[in-house]
Amino acid sequence: MALDWMNSLAGLLVGLVVGVTGVGGGALMTPILVLVFGVSPQTAVGTDLLYASITKMFGVGVHHNHGTVDWQVVKRLAWGSLPAAALTLAWMSFSGANRVKSGLIIDMVGVMLIVTALGILFKDQLQGLGRKIRVTNSDQFKHVQPVLTVLGGVVLGVLVTLTSIGAGALGTVMLVYLYPLRLTPSKLVGTDLAHAIPLAMIAGLGHLTMGNVDYALLLSLLVGSIPGVLIGAVISTRAPLALIRYAIAIVLGAVAVKMLMM
Repeated sequence: MALDWMNSLAGLLVGLVVGVTGVGGGALMTPILVLVFGVSPQTAVGTDLLYASITKMFGVGVHHNHGTVDWQVVKRLAWGSLPAAALTLAWMSFSGANRVKSGLIIDMVGVMLIVTALGILFKDQLQGLGRKIRVTNSDQFKHVQPVLTVLGGVVLGVLVTLTSIGAGALGTVMLVYLYPLRLTPSKLVGTDLAHAIPLAMIAGLGHLTMGNVDYALLLSLLVGSIPGVLIGAVISTRAPLALIRYAIAIVLGAVAVKMLMM
């Protein structure tokens, strides 16, 4: 399989963003593949899911070594997301939804990008709301925290399987609300990355069985993304992320408009 160095460069840039913020794998890569490289939406989603799962393994290794992964929170999310992903894949396969029209997939991706951008922009406000509820209703909040985390995982499992978007951006937004005191910024990134790996892997393998993965494209992306995510993960343990988050949100909003107008 021949490498395409433009694809590798795209992988490097997206891998860097994912490593630094935990955000941007599907939200950036899927639109890039569709709009810039002309990949079909179905193939873009399937290839991106496997790309994301492999890329994030390297980033999580760095975070684990720095102690910035909360594995209990990862398990709670996975209890919801992994069964939801498996059921969504089964529905896609048996209903023929995996052959859904490209235009509908593009619209779904566009809507998810808008939701993701809004989540990133209002992340601090959600964290403030979660902190207020956590402090004023501490016992009640801690009682429902595990259940809400599992339910959040269910939502992520469905959305990520259908569009490849949400594991990073929407996952972090959910976590800042549900764990406003427990997760520091670096732990937030590491925990979200750790959960995204099994979710993207299961969803990606499901798309693989449906023929929605381009192996040559996957290899080219990984050549760039693996060093990118390693560098980004090291940066994330010591860098302020607010400016980067806002820049990503603006880019995602612009891309969403472009995709919805196609």
